[in-house]
Amino acid sequence: MPINRLFREGKIRPDDVERLNQAFSFTLSALGLVDRNDAICEIVARKIIEIDANGIHKPKEIANLAVAQLGP
Repeated sequence: MPINRLFREGKIRPDDVERLNQAFSFTLSALGLVDRNDAICEIVARKIIEIDANGIHKPKEIANLAVAQLGP
């Protein structure tokens, strides 16, 4: 799962990991991506982390913003 590789050890709490993983899953599903090893998934993961860092913390909201910013 590429999103976990992007977390800095000791810098993220377990509940944050769960929230970001949910947002990542919601986003991949909305974009129709199933292979988490696909290079596009790393772009999605970075976008999820960026949106969260900008103050949006609800997984569905993160996913909706990511899809809006990354989608066609």
